[in-house]
Order: sequence, then C-alpha cells, then structure tokens
Amino acid sequence: MLVLSRKVGERILIGDQISIVIVRINGNAVRVGIDAPTDLSVIRAELKQRIERDKAVQDSAVQNPAPQNESAICEESPAS
Repeated sequence: MLVLSRKVGERILIGDQISIVIVRINGNAVRVGIDAPTDLSVIRAELKQRIERDKAVQDSAVQNPAPQNESAICEESPAS
C-alpha cells in the first residue's frame, strides 16, 4: 500500500484516467473528490460489502425457501 500525505487541493493520479483530489479536511475526516471514467465503478468499500452481504442473503433465501406454515394456509371456518 502506498501512503501519501496531501494538502487540500492537491491531487493524486492513478494511471492516466483517475485523479483523486483532497477537497476538505475537518478534524479526522477527509473529503476527497474522484475523477474517473464513467465506465469505472467507484464505490465506498463498506457499501460494496453491504451490497454483497445482502445479495448473499437473498440468494440463500431463493435457494432454500422457508417452509410454509400450513396453519396459515389452511384456515378453518368457525363452527356455526
């Protein structure tokens, strides 16, 4: 991993098509701007992990559907 120090307004270049600029520093939070080709997906790592976890849960539910509760399906009519 390459670790760089940057000040507000300074850029980091990745190849010829990706540019990262430090927009703002506020305490321990850093706001960055990313210029990248539109066909390149740029997403926060924690968001990608959540999407993958949700997809795995959804896939598991499709492959292993929960058994249906027969009492909920077969309602008895009340005796008159």
